[in-house]
Order: sequence, then structure tokens, then C-alpha cells
Amino acid sequence: MLSLKEIQEIINNAIISNKFLNKPAELYEPVNYSLSSGGKRLRPSFLIMACDMFNGNIQDAVSPALAIELFHNFTLLHDDIMDKSPIRRGRPTVYKKWNSNRAILSGDTMFALAYEYMLKINKDILPDVLEVFNKTAIQVCEGQQYDMNFENNINISLENYIEMIHLKTAVLLAASLKIGAIIAKADKKDSELIYDFGINTGIAFQLKDDLLDCFGNEKKFGKKIGNDIITNKKTFLYLKAFDLADNKTSQELNNYFNDNNLSVDKKIKLIKNIYSELKVDVHTEKTMQKYYDKALKCLDAINIDNKRKAILKSLTDKLMDRED
Repeated sequence: MLSLKEIQEIINNAIISNKFLNKPAELYEPVNYSLSSGGKRLRPSFLIMACDMFNGNIQDAVSPALAIELFHNFTLLHDDIMDKSPIRRGRPTVYKKWNSNRAILSGDTMFALAYEYMLKINKDILPDVLEVFNKTAIQVCEGQQYDMNFENNINISLENYIEMIHLKTAVLLAASLKIGAIIAKADKKDSELIYDFGINTGIAFQLKDDLLDCFGNEKKFGKKIGNDIITNKKTFLYLKAFDLADNKTSQELNNYFNDNNLSVDKKIKLIKNIYSELKVDVHTEKTMQKYYDKALKCLDAINIDNKRKAILKSLTDKLMDRED
């Protein structure tokens, strides 16, 4: 079994050896810039890890892993434009460094390149892999649309939010694992189980991100705490607070979120105080753990030796306990 470090080295080497030096340079510079910005490389790592877990040929998984990373970064390029995000991984986002038109076009190119690399897999499994990949690509776009809908929709339930992050975040993690299993020719039941593991883990991860954005350690988190509060983003914490609050507290929350005269620091402090009084952080942690427990049941049911599952479980345990 490969270690996480060895898997990440495989992915990084694949990215370095597949630099896009095509012309026009203006189209491909943002592609290379995006891929070189680092990040956890979690999705391609999951793909290779799943392939290795089921005794597959790692070399067969490299191009699909690169395809997943290209697709993921394509979504980030477009998301940053829609969300007006100036910074990504500590660097200017592509549309800020260049402009929106170049970011859109380069993102579209990354989407096409993702398919080009996915098509390099063995032809006998190509239909099964493309079925997963196509479905996932559509679902991620559906999730992003729901996320944008939430900006102007005041009637959002916690169930609506879970479904949105299921689509926007969890399905790509799950698809990465399932594609790795398909490449290794795992049986259908085990492929579905590792997909369900990815879905529930992905939801838990996003809830962890929501929690860290508000209650994380700023030095460890690497960015200002409370960005979701500043931008009035309807996260799990936001929705749970209104779900738990009485009429008076709901009105206070609503006033704080909509008061443009409050300083950033005061707004964060006032809303965090209410979150703490309502124990929103505790409720978020319980929900997060509920989904991770469901994920671990799926992993436990996979019909292979537990030793072969250990690296995947160790990685997801660390991500659940992370502070950044």
C-alpha cells in the first residue's frame, strides 16, 4: 500500500510533467497557474488511494486522477468569478490576476482537458467511468446553482443545505473514490459502498469547514475567521442558529446580519456570541459526526482486509480533526 506522501508525489509529478505549453499562451497560463497553486490534492489522492486499496494498477489511475484535479480546478475558476472571491490558496484568483474572460475560457479548457485525460483509461471500463464522471459534473453544477439560489432565498431549511453540499462538494469526492475502485475492478457492491463513504465524508468535511470558518484558530486556519458571517453566507451554522433561536434572538440575528453600519469585527463578535449561546458549534459537531459515523459504516462493510482500508481511514480521521 502506498502512503499518502507517495500518492501526493505521484500526483505532483504528473502535474509537473503535464504542463500545458500550448498556444495561445494567454489561454494556458491560467491553467498552469491554477494547477500550481497547491492545495490538499484530496480528490486525485482519493482516486489513487481507492485504486490501490482494491489492488489496482496505480499507473492506470494517474491520468484519471489528473482529470479529476483538472475538473476540480475548473470549478474553482468559475466559482471564484461567481462568488467574487479575490484570493484562493493565498494567491490572487485567476480572474483577479488576469480578468473574468480569461478565467472563463481557461476554465472551459480545463473542463475539456479533464475529459481528454479521463479518456486515457482502459477502454473496457471507459463507459462505467464516464457514466460516473458525467453524472458528477452535472451534479456539481446543480449544487453551485442551489448555492447561488440561497443568496436571495430566505426560506432555506437545513435539509436544503445538506442537499446543496451533497451536490456541490460531496459527489466529487465520492466519484473520485468510485472511479478508483472501478479502475481496480472492484465488485459493484464495494464500488457503491466506497461511493457512499465519500458522500457522507464529503458532507462531514463541509460541515467542518463551516465550523472552522467561525470557530477556528485564525493562525492555524490561515485566513480571517468569520468570513461566512461577513458575507452573510447561509451555512449550516447560520441556518441552525435561526432554527434554534426564539423570536427575540432571531430578530437580533437578522438585525446584525443586515446592519451595514456594524464594523466587521463587531459583527463577527456579536453573531459568534449568539452562536455560542445557542450551542450552534456543538450541534454542528454532532451533525458532522453523524455523517462521518455513517461513512465509517460504509467503509467497514467493504469486503477487503481492514489493513487495506487503514490509510484511507487515517487520512479522513485527520481531516475530521483538522484545524485548518
